[in-house]
Amino acid sequence: MQLRYNYRTYPDASQRRALARAFGCARVVWNDCLRDRKEAHAAGMPYVTSAELSRVRITQAKRTEERAWLAEVSAVVLQQSLRDLDTAYKNFFDSLKGKRQGRKAGPPRYKSKKDSRQSVRLNTNAFSVKDNGTVYVAKVGDLKVKWSRRLPAAPTSLTVIRDGCGRYFLSFVVDTEPDILPETEAECGIDLGLSAFAVLSDGTKVASPRFLRRAEKKLRRLQRELSRKVKGSRNRAKARARVARQHARVADRRRDFHHKASTQIIRDNQAVYVEDLAVYGLARTRLAKSVHDAGWSAFTGMLEYKAARHGRTFAKVDRAFPSSQICSACGFRDGLKPLHVREWTCGACGTVHDRDHNAGRNVLFEGRRIVAAGRAETPNACGAPVRRAPVPAQRGEAGSPRKGRTTQAGIPGLRTREHVNVRGVDGPAGSWRNGLG
Repeated sequence: MQLRYNYRTYPDASQRRALARAFGCARVVWNDCLRDRKEAHAAGMPYVTSAELSRVRITQAKRTEERAWLAEVSAVVLQQSLRDLDTAYKNFFDSLKGKRQGRKAGPPRYKSKKDSRQSVRLNTNAFSVKDNGTVYVAKVGDLKVKWSRRLPAAPTSLTVIRDGCGRYFLSFVVDTEPDILPETEAECGIDLGLSAFAVLSDGTKVASPRFLRRAEKKLRRLQRELSRKVKGSRNRAKARARVARQHARVADRRRDFHHKASTQIIRDNQAVYVEDLAVYGLARTRLAKSVHDAGWSAFTGMLEYKAARHGRTFAKVDRAFPSSQICSACGFRDGLKPLHVREWTCGACGTVHDRDHNAGRNVLFEGRRIVAAGRAETPNACGAPVRRAPVPAQRGEAGSPRKGRTTQAGIPGLRTREHVNVRGVDGPAGSWRNGLG
């Protein structure tokens, strides 16, 4: 399976200038090739091939006076930029034809030098990891790297990234063998929420850290300072960098929390089941800030690839499954409940339920049913996953909406009526579902 390892790097002044040239040249090649294809499409001409674009926009362009500076960077950087454009077009065409799952991918767009994030991608011909701990990048030099952990194998590609607050990272893609963990009898269903980040079927509650909410006071102050600076001034650039650094701290803390929580859950359970929430739709409601702050999609993606890596079973329960309406003790469906109702009593057996704990137990029962029906990713006889695991950095968003389905609140992806069969209950939902459990 493929994994991505990120490390912080500290280029000196000359290396930063060389990387800036590489970012700019890759961006220019992308924009030139994209413009040629757009103009050909508008004129009714055939699709311009990659070979033609490489010949005209890279090889011949280096010999012209206006594009002679393209020769100052590695040719691999330019070729990889063209390949990335081909990948973007392929995703767009596959999305139009219905071959690509998830949200519809839009056509490629022009890149700007004002974008906060800049990156270039290289193959093994343009970089190497040296014995002294530095990483050589063609036409840049030896970069000092903070090795927080060792690479498990030789990397197959490298992406050099400069984020919005001026930090540089090296992102390696490595082919590794699955690291199978010892088997355990425990299984869990996970109910994701906002009051508590996650509630497991065994009653364990993972508190919601709310990193963005905790940083809002400082962010407001920094944003006020930024708004008072003269546009185009150096002071405004410094203020913008301070805002970007604060946002980066929030993102780093959230990512660290997701990694620790997902690793613990995967290590403790042989099978993990989670509800497939419509995150894209929920992020367009009044709960948008809290939904983004929780980061459910990133957390679900980590669970998925770590389960594949460690030989665990992972399954997503359909978002239309009424986990908050069914009694986990007797299976009676007690109807829709507003979000402020955190406890309820079953009308059939009289069991008092915590809303989130009951939903987690129902997710566990439904996940087992999905696995039994053979519709989930399970390990083979040797403990390894049946299908090849994706690169974590390229995973799709969990809970992408279904096309053409809308709720009363205008949220795509949530069905109006359904038929369920959970522990002997069979009947229509008869109500709208908000997707939060």
